[in-house]
Parts: sequence; C-alpha cells; structure tokens
Amino acid sequence: MTSQIKTVLLLGLLSGVIIVLGGLAGGRTGIIIALILALLMNVGSYWFSDSIVLRMYNARELRPEEAPYLHTMVEELARNAGIPKPRVCIIPEEAPNAFATGRNPEHAVVAVTEGIMRLLSPEELRGVLAHEVGHILNRDILIQTIAGVMGSVIVSLANILQFTAIFGGNRDEEGGSNPVATFALALLAPVAASLIQMAISRSREYLADETGARLCGQPLALAGALYQLGRASGQIPMRHGNPSTAEMFIVNPFFGSGMERLFSTHPPLEDRIQRLQELSRTGQYNN
Repeated sequence: MTSQIKTVLLLGLLSGVIIVLGGLAGGRTGIIIALILALLMNVGSYWFSDSIVLRMYNARELRPEEAPYLHTMVEELARNAGIPKPRVCIIPEEAPNAFATGRNPEHAVVAVTEGIMRLLSPEELRGVLAHEVGHILNRDILIQTIAGVMGSVIVSLANILQFTAIFGGNRDEEGGSNPVATFALALLAPVAASLIQMAISRSREYLADETGARLCGQPLALAGALYQLGRASGQIPMRHGNPSTAEMFIVNPFFGSGMERLFSTHPPLEDRIQRLQELSRTGQYNN
C-alpha cells in the first residue's frame, strides 16, 4: 500500500507542475492544448504497446507444447491473481530478463528471454513470472502511460515557455512574469518531470515485487532470481531494444553507472532483495 500511496502522490506532483507551467504558458487554454497533444502522442503507444515492444525485441509467442512448464507456471500465477492467463512469448536474447506488457489484463503478455530460461532454477523463474503477473494485476502499463502523458504535457508547456521567454519581451516591467525566471523554470521542469516519472517506475517495481511474492508464495525465490539477474546483467548486454523501454524489464537491461543511476527506472537490487527477505521473515506475503 505504501507504493500505491507514493504513486498517487507522485502523480499529484506531476499535476502540480502542469498547473504551474500551464498558468505561465497561457492559463487553462495552455494546459488543454498541451494535454490534447500529449494524449494524441501517447494513446497509440498505450493501445498498441504489446505489438510495438514485442516487435522491437523480435519476440514470438510460445505454444504450450513448446514450453509446457512455463505455460503451467503462468496459468497458475494468473489464477492466483484472478486474471486471464497472459500470452507467453520468448525473446531471442542471451541477456537474462523478462517483462510484461499489454493495455489491460485481458490483452496482457509475459515475455522472457532465452537467457533467463537457462540461468534460473524453476523456483526462481516462477518468482520472476509472479513479478510480471504482478505488473499486469497492478495495471502498471496504464500507470506508466498516464505518467508519460503528463510528462509529455510538461515538455510541451516548457517548450512554449522557453519560446515566450525568449521572444515575448520583458513582461516583468508590466507586472507579469520575469522572463529569466520563466526560462529557468522551463528548463528545469522537464528534468523534474523525468525524475518524478522514474520515481513512479521505481515505486511500481517495489509493488510488483511485493505482489509477486504474494502470488508465488516464495519471496526468497524472487530475491534469489534478482541476485542472479543482477550479476548477469552487467556481463551479458542486450543486443536489441531501446533504453526508453528499460522500465518494462524486471532488471535494467541497459546498465549504467554514476549519474545514470540517478535516472534509473529501477530501484537498487540490494534494496529490492532486502525487502523480499524482510517479507519472508515476517510472513507478510501470506496476507
């Protein structure tokens, strides 16, 4: 529940940024125009998110007879979650990873790489699948899309503000806004929006870990999988794809260091593993 509350607060913070920028850029009209543009830009990617990302990673759907145990695991976890069984896809990548996509539980997909099938034990793989089913159950694709729409609105309004601050004259003398302050705000707002979006992504990862632990009943198996994936992710790079999709994977497939970690879409693996170990000690996953 803490992750849910954090998500709501962060979305509220994004809304606050939009209101401030919209007021500076043209009041209610500026907000409405930017919102319409953002919706047009993002609704397509939301509606067709599964086909877009699966094509990007050359994923193909697995028939039940090709991987019966994988289908059995997904079916069991979906039943525990009370959702329809997602489609199951395989990605031709040695980098061990997995993700879930789809606009709702009725159109969901769980995709795993060939590498993760070879690396993890059955219990660890089941924990990973439970994490991905948790994303579907929590409707994280929708949450991320809403955050993406709001982030796009902020970028659009910031661009308008930068233009008006440069070419709109010095309105400060007329009692209006200071163009220098407005320009600075327009530069900083998209950065702040990106950080908020990444914080939302991290909170959804924590929540998917908690949900996955409850669905599979083995938080330590998921913790062990995260440890194994963390060790392998820095050694086996993802050959295809785009860093813009990093938030979809259970661990970041485009690993960085230094300042890049500040903008990471995933929480530190050590924190995630520690939380799962705490869940195992307290038995909270049985609630």
